[in-house]
Amino acid sequence: MLQFKIILVLSVLSFITLIDLYTWQAIKTISKKNFLNKAKRIHFGITIGIGFLFISGYLFLGLETNVYYRSYVASFIFIIYLSKFLICIFLLADDIRRVMLWIYKKVNPPAPALSEEKKGITRAQFLSQAGAITGAIPFVILSKGIFKGAYDYQIHKVPLYLKNLPSGFEGLKVGQLSDIHTGSLFDKDSVHKGIQMLLAEKPDLVFFTGDLVNNKTDEAYHLMDHLAEVKAPMGVFSILGNHDYGDYLQWVNDEAKARNLADLVNVHKDLGWFLMRNENVLLEKDGNKIALLGVENWGDRGRFQKFGDIDKAKKGLTDVSVKLLLSHDPSHFDSIISKKHQDINATFSGHTHGFQFGIEAKGIKWSPSQWIYPHWAGLYQEGKQQLYVNRGFGFLGYPGRVGILPEITIFELRRA
Repeated sequence: MLQFKIILVLSVLSFITLIDLYTWQAIKTISKKNFLNKAKRIHFGITIGIGFLFISGYLFLGLETNVYYRSYVASFIFIIYLSKFLICIFLLADDIRRVMLWIYKKVNPPAPALSEEKKGITRAQFLSQAGAITGAIPFVILSKGIFKGAYDYQIHKVPLYLKNLPSGFEGLKVGQLSDIHTGSLFDKDSVHKGIQMLLAEKPDLVFFTGDLVNNKTDEAYHLMDHLAEVKAPMGVFSILGNHDYGDYLQWVNDEAKARNLADLVNVHKDLGWFLMRNENVLLEKDGNKIALLGVENWGDRGRFQKFGDIDKAKKGLTDVSVKLLLSHDPSHFDSIISKKHQDINATFSGHTHGFQFGIEAKGIKWSPSQWIYPHWAGLYQEGKQQLYVNRGFGFLGYPGRVGILPEITIFELRRA
């Protein structure tokens, strides 16, 4: 294992060293001579600092399993070298131009000409400057996404029209949280602010649609006091997401993994949340009833679990005019719910995070998430059924958000 780590570290350091050496050419080209020594020291210091963070954290301290190391240090390194890589593309274009020009001159030697004083900047300087500007764009945007976007909670108010909705449920307010990922959240004050934003809307009931943790139950303990504040008159109903099962860790044995899941179930109980695992409840108001179903995770992408069982969740369910479903992964709706369970009126999901990156402004709605999930954020209508995909409260991997901000959803049920 140590040998593998050493090989990996050397490979990464070799790659970033090549990028650093190439990027230095741009710095030399666009810098004034009296600034070169200072620029060289700054560039050298950043390179050494990144190397030290990577080597010490990964090789000696074993921090590759630490979420803060993986998220923040890894993201910092990624942002720096993404920017430098973009600069290198411009430098490569200039080098290709130089090589082709050299070959052309060898084949077609130019006639002797009187030297002329050149004015303005050279092509090399232009391309270096263009590369520097281009490289600065992802650095600024992704850094801002960490320092500002990660906890910039947005309230999304959504009228949800349901055919045959009983009159007693007209105007009912439902809050939804999803993908809290407590293992990634360290700013408790901001989390508290987000929860207070939810409570200020005074929802009648709250749905939580999975991924309370990243991998382990103990990630949730430091936010228990804040999460316990999530309450509603008609209750808080929750389900499990793909990350809640601990499937992405190497456990000592099966018993340890099972104990971790049992502990997470107890966390939901301690919070006062009704964890639904392929089951249903009847919600009553003013003598009227609607059904709420909650299933375990079911996803048709990659290695996601297929534990969700809607037939089991419907067991014992009496005939009601409206059925609402909590299912973490929207691909469950695409593959199963919309095809085999058309009596379900609305499904509430999360999971995608909207990729934590995209554009939602002035009628534009785009994210790389749409290349994987046809339904990735917001409300969708498919025939007589509706699906809502929450953009997520927390974050995973990249510790920030750009364009697709963390979401608190407030639905108002209305009769169609």
